[in-house]
Amino acid sequence: MSKVIIFNPRSANGKHRIPNSILQVGASIHGKYEYVFVDGNLEADPWEKINAYLSTNEFSYFGLTVMPGPQLKQAIPYSKQAKELYPNLKVIWGGYFASNQYKVTLESGYVDFIVNGPGDNTFPELISALEAGETEKMPEIKNLIYFDKERKIKKTPVEALLDQDQLPDLPYTHLDSFYPIEKYLSKTFLGKRTLAYHSSMGCPFTCSFCAVVPIYNAKWKGKSAEKIYQDIKYFKEKYDLDAIEFHDNNFFTSKKRVLEFSELVKDDNIEWWGEGRIDTINLYNDEELTKMHEAGCKMIFLGAETGNDEVLKQMNKGGTQSGQMIKDFALRLKNIGIIPEFSFVLGMPGDTEKQVYDQILWDINFIKEIKEINPDAEIIIYIYSPVPTEGSDLYQQIIDAGFSFPTVLEDWISPTWENFDLRKNPLTPWLTPKMIDTIRNFEVVLNGLYPTASDFRIKGLVKYVLKSLASWRYKSGVYGMPYEIKAIHKLWKYRQPEKEGFYSE
Repeated sequence: MSKVIIFNPRSANGKHRIPNSILQVGASIHGKYEYVFVDGNLEADPWEKINAYLSTNEFSYFGLTVMPGPQLKQAIPYSKQAKELYPNLKVIWGGYFASNQYKVTLESGYVDFIVNGPGDNTFPELISALEAGETEKMPEIKNLIYFDKERKIKKTPVEALLDQDQLPDLPYTHLDSFYPIEKYLSKTFLGKRTLAYHSSMGCPFTCSFCAVVPIYNAKWKGKSAEKIYQDIKYFKEKYDLDAIEFHDNNFFTSKKRVLEFSELVKDDNIEWWGEGRIDTINLYNDEELTKMHEAGCKMIFLGAETGNDEVLKQMNKGGTQSGQMIKDFALRLKNIGIIPEFSFVLGMPGDTEKQVYDQILWDINFIKEIKEINPDAEIIIYIYSPVPTEGSDLYQQIIDAGFSFPTVLEDWISPTWENFDLRKNPLTPWLTPKMIDTIRNFEVVLNGLYPTASDFRIKGLVKYVLKSLASWRYKSGVYGMPYEIKAIHKLWKYRQPEKEGFYSE
């Protein structure tokens, strides 16, 4: 049978996390088809490795996981070049960029299929149908997007999320034969050997600004606490693991699961971080939060988004979150000892230019209130970048305002659109240069006075100089042209966790 290349395009510079997305794909065909891993994060020239495989004529399938932003810089040119050199090669994209931007992806002419969401069944069924020449079975394969015989885009039904405990184990040993697992266990502020782990699929909410909503449609399934702990114990015993980053969309959805995991891991001296919703974790009482903290929970990433209750409704945030709840929760976590990492989304569309700018200034002041309540709270600032959640009121607002996505796939790798995907350059017609400068300059000053705790290099003299330069600006509200702080950030290579994850060595 033909072989498969599973490629993880480069996502960031520096140390890199274990590539769970391609491990999941590998697990789906392990023991059924021969496959190789290529990790663009650990290859000086990934295309050289990919082409070496393809030139053997043993590989008929090129599968890529594609997130927005940096991964497109390799995914697009490599897919195009592979298709040009090997026309019979089947190029298969997964990841939420492909699912959300499926039209422009398929119309590129060099992507044959898109796996729309989890591919645990989709990927092996697709390869099986192609190997047998049974293309008539394509409509029966769930979670698939492709061109039918009439060159019309076909989206097959979405599959219900699977029991995560019943999925095959990730092929860590197979990955280790290509890239030593040790290379992925980095030193971070959490610990000396930090594992990136994914314990669930989906999210039970439908926020209009979130790119995973169209894929999972408010569905969530997680591994059991026992299954998570089995995997963690394996890494603890084999690699002396002492830290975990849970990269779930919403790790804390099931309180029962989290508390069971906390009980299992409490004596293992492992510190961990995960993502969750404020109104979900706010339902945990202080005793339960304390139990999590004592079991190693050091920091939680929380989507605050805005302190304005009306804007929360505009975002279709759902749940019960409010501005007051954000403040109260910041204080609760301060008393417990867990660091809250609040993300804010500034620059939402409004009826008038003044309304948009006033809301930006309002949220800046709200962020300063949070820092007064809990100075250790981490603040992540994004500029609102639309996602194509068609059918939502917010989507209609951005279309009415004159926003549109690129219609040619290669345009996504221009510097402008790469920054869009990192939610740093929105290209939205309702934001003026003054508004964007206000957000960015405040962010620079904020990061000067309160440098992220996740970059453990920022200490001593470096921290003192940054705080000294930023203090007067922060207190006086004079954020414009903070060139002196930018110079220090550039000199000491300040790392923003929202762009490249935690600093690691």
